[in-house]
Amino acid sequence: MFGLPAGTLACLFDMDGVVTQTALVHAAAWKEMFDNFLRQRADETGGKFVPFDSAHDYDEYVDGKPRLDGTRSFLQSRGISLPEGSPGDKPGTATIQGLSNEKNNLVVQKIRTDGVKVYDGTIRYIKVVRAAGLRTAIVSSSANTVDVLNAAGIADLFDARVDGMVAKERHLAGKPAPDTFLAAAHDLGAAPAQAAVFEDAQSGVAAGHAGHFALVVGVDRVGQADELRKHGADIVVKDVAELLD
Repeated sequence: MFGLPAGTLACLFDMDGVVTQTALVHAAAWKEMFDNFLRQRADETGGKFVPFDSAHDYDEYVDGKPRLDGTRSFLQSRGISLPEGSPGDKPGTATIQGLSNEKNNLVVQKIRTDGVKVYDGTIRYIKVVRAAGLRTAIVSSSANTVDVLNAAGIADLFDARVDGMVAKERHLAGKPAPDTFLAAAHDLGAAPAQAAVFEDAQSGVAAGHAGHFALVVGVDRVGQADELRKHGADIVVKDVAELLD
């Protein structure tokens, strides 16, 4: 039923790219932040400016990961080592924290300016499974999850939330570790074998696979179906509503 294995009690949804159309907002913010930094660094060192690739670099190094981990991962891919800094670093400072703060500021600005759109197919699916008695949770690396859900008017569609803020409070490792999904399933009273994961990010799919959930659904928004399968997706769909057919 609903494309889920028998005995499924809970559905765990990533937010950006699965429920809300904010993955593109994040990708744009990452590119703007990193390009500003890389351009300035090239000017200072006399090196060549190689911009952040919104497709490859985003999918490979930052998508779905906690913000600080994404910053570290991309910089490591370029052989760049920066000091960690502190949470209070001015946005744009050449530290892991400073660059991450700049990225967050850009996301917040873009959401306030453009608002939040949802994927109608996912919302329809969530409403159908909830009407059938399944429990739902939002599982996101974002620290802005509450603001995004409220802006989209869909906060009431989820029985539990495990996001960047909750992960920090509970000391949960971020994706690709399965910890946040496992915590969400626990909050819903479901074992991993009774819960399904819905993810569009390679790191998120890997987290679902590592958690041994009943089903890991890869949501392919950008033509990366093969990569989602390689990282552990049991099935891949372009729209979550396909599972209702």
